[in-house]
Amino acid sequence: MQFYKERILNAAQLKRLSDHKYSCTSASILDAWLQPWWCWLVSKTPLWLAPNLITILGLIVNIVTTLILVWYSPDARQEPPRWACALCALGVFIYQSLDAIDGKQARRTGSQSPLGELFDHGCDSISTVFIALGACIAVKLGEYPTWMFFQCFCAMTLFYCAHWQAYVTGTLKMGRIDVTEAQYSIMAIHLVSATLGPNFWATQVGGGLEVRYSLAMVAVGGAFLTVGALAAAIVTGGVGKNGSTVALPTINVSLNLISNYAVVLFIMYLVVGYVTVIMKGGVGKNGSTVAGTSILSPVIPFSLVVVPAFIIFQKSESNVYQNHPALYILAFGMVAAKVTNRLVVAHMTKSEMDYYDWSLLGPAMLFLNQYFNHALPEYYVLWLCTIWVCVDLVRYCGQICLEICGHLKIQLFRIRAAGAGGAGAAGGAGGAAPPERNVTSDSEKSDIEDTLPLINNNSIS
Repeated sequence: MQFYKERILNAAQLKRLSDHKYSCTSASILDAWLQPWWCWLVSKTPLWLAPNLITILGLIVNIVTTLILVWYSPDARQEPPRWACALCALGVFIYQSLDAIDGKQARRTGSQSPLGELFDHGCDSISTVFIALGACIAVKLGEYPTWMFFQCFCAMTLFYCAHWQAYVTGTLKMGRIDVTEAQYSIMAIHLVSATLGPNFWATQVGGGLEVRYSLAMVAVGGAFLTVGALAAAIVTGGVGKNGSTVALPTINVSLNLISNYAVVLFIMYLVVGYVTVIMKGGVGKNGSTVAGTSILSPVIPFSLVVVPAFIIFQKSESNVYQNHPALYILAFGMVAAKVTNRLVVAHMTKSEMDYYDWSLLGPAMLFLNQYFNHALPEYYVLWLCTIWVCVDLVRYCGQICLEICGHLKIQLFRIRAAGAGGAGAAGGAGGAAPPERNVTSDSEKSDIEDTLPLINNNSIS
């Protein structure tokens, strides 16, 4: 494992990336309803505005509005200002809307390319962390740190599993309740906190049940749908059967238990869906992935993120996670985003995914510090870990984008003028217009697509 490589992608990988064709299917309920809004919004977008610039602007807005919440409630136990919750709801809405139109803008300007797909999914992997964290702070879930840990890492796992399935089958598949539904549920949570105050979620109903758990579950329900499909396939067919026999207590039981039961059932359902697809085998030789590797191989890199995060959380004598949950989630969330980006790159280049990564050095710092009886204060080590993983993520993404831009002879945030080779020149090397990326494999490649449902969180430029 070399710390710095002059080239991350070799010539063969770049060639396969150029030949990559985006394939996606969706049954999302909200996508069809939101199409008129997205079509109107993209019609008002200047033609000189690059699709990737639209994507990154949405991500920046989402990050900034979430960090405002983190500033006022770094432990997710303090009550953030109501205006901060309203601002965060607006941030998620802006991000979701811009993320939905970047692919439409690419078609309008003839600037489609594999880089757009990679850039979009890379931004999505980062936004997933901030959206989940913002929802937890809005309901003051830091008062229940284990549940907050579970919710945030389930959101990250959801996104990883979606691309794991794509790595196996070659097609990104979205269900009836998926990313769009989850995002709008989280917007609703922020708006409730802005209207009634974050303390509303601590309201007890019935036999002492707190509102916050049930609605927090709904917020990540769409994400869990993706996770469910994957898990079922990997485990066994018996998961669904066991899940159907669970009975929930109705009185004198804390909402923690009821919500956890509900989330577990949700996960079982989603796991069954994804994992069933994965265990049917991939599109590669002998049922392997698109790269010809084992369909279970992606589980190892992500396990190297989740397992250490849980162990460090449980073994910390200074309760570093309980005292600084937002910083802890951001640190491990950026590692998860890096690993997910590598999975997307492996899928698009039809390459094997390396198990180890230098971003794992960040969690290793915390682990070794605990092993040596806290030679340094854990809070300082956590900050060092966060800085390391953020710098490593930016370096990796930047280098990947520059290499692809050089290969395709395009610019990341600018649309090549027609005089430089026509509209198709902006999309790939040699002036040849690349295949459409932001459509399903069965869709017609025409402007009519803008009237059809798109996968908003996975539309690419």
